[in-house]
Amino acid sequence: MFEILEQWYRRHFTDPQTVIFAFILIAGALLVFVLHAHLLPIIVAMIIAYLAEGMVVQLHKINLGRTVAASFVTALMITAIILVFFVLLPLLSKQLSELFREMPNMLYRGQQLLLQLPEQYPDYVSTEQIEEILTLARLELTSMGQRVVTISLSSVVGVITFLVYMILLPLMVFFFLKDKEMILHWLADFLPEERRLLRTVWAELDIKIASYVRGKVIEVLIIWSASYLAFAIMGLNYAVLLSLAVGLSVIIPYVGATVVTIPVALIAFFQWGFTSEFGWLMAIYAFIQFLDGNLLVPLLFSEVVNLHPVAIIVAVVFFGSLWGVWGVFFAIPLATLIQAIIKAWPSDELFAE
Repeated sequence: MFEILEQWYRRHFTDPQTVIFAFILIAGALLVFVLHAHLLPIIVAMIIAYLAEGMVVQLHKINLGRTVAASFVTALMITAIILVFFVLLPLLSKQLSELFREMPNMLYRGQQLLLQLPEQYPDYVSTEQIEEILTLARLELTSMGQRVVTISLSSVVGVITFLVYMILLPLMVFFFLKDKEMILHWLADFLPEERRLLRTVWAELDIKIASYVRGKVIEVLIIWSASYLAFAIMGLNYAVLLSLAVGLSVIIPYVGATVVTIPVALIAFFQWGFTSEFGWLMAIYAFIQFLDGNLLVPLLFSEVVNLHPVAIIVAVVFFGSLWGVWGVFFAIPLATLIQAIIKAWPSDELFAE
């Protein structure tokens, strides 16, 4: 056993660069894992600055100074935050309140439909089974209501912290963009002079990760807008809330679209029943999902990510369990990072050539 481990070590760690690179990866992963809650605003600001760098470069090409370009991008970001807070959030809050008020009526109609099943299908469904399902549903709804109250009472500090972060975030993005070269030179002082392995991995990731995240943001916006137009034209209740859920569902590959279909179908059913409006809405919704999978995804992510579907699902589950929503969003870029590291990792055969 010891000889096998020794051979593995010699095969993969014969170059000092690999040892340093492994140390940087382990230290960075531990730092993010342990302090991710405290570092989250900084990490988010770095990601936004990284994605906005292309816009700054384009503005710099038309003879705008880097400070002016960074200021312009930061102003756009602040405008987006203001629109979210004063336009989007009030709409979402209003529709969510209406949904909660309508929930008892929906539950009553659902209960009546379920109670009809034993009469229609006595060989498959019994009254006892339906009563058990309804009891579990009531218990779950009661528990959910208690959790909502608990969260609302304990989230005052969290709201204040969030507002502080919303002020600090644009400032950090501005300085990351404005002083990019200075920050990179400062970080380079802590790295070894010979950084061939780091450069190899970064060269492969730079284009792929930036393209993926930008493409995913564009995909969310397009699907959200298309869903909202479809829902609004059809007159579906809670169009803003449901369309936002549909847009965000594309973040989770394979699973998101399936999960978000349930509330869309339920709201449409409780509003119209099994009518032509319900059929048309679900047909349009299916068409949007078809265009997303067969047009948008190939167009936006062609050759950006070359991962097996199993690897993508494993990455979503693993990183989502570690970092929640952010882990799900960045699961594929992180999986791409791991793939690039494995691909670029030197072995003793490379040094023997």
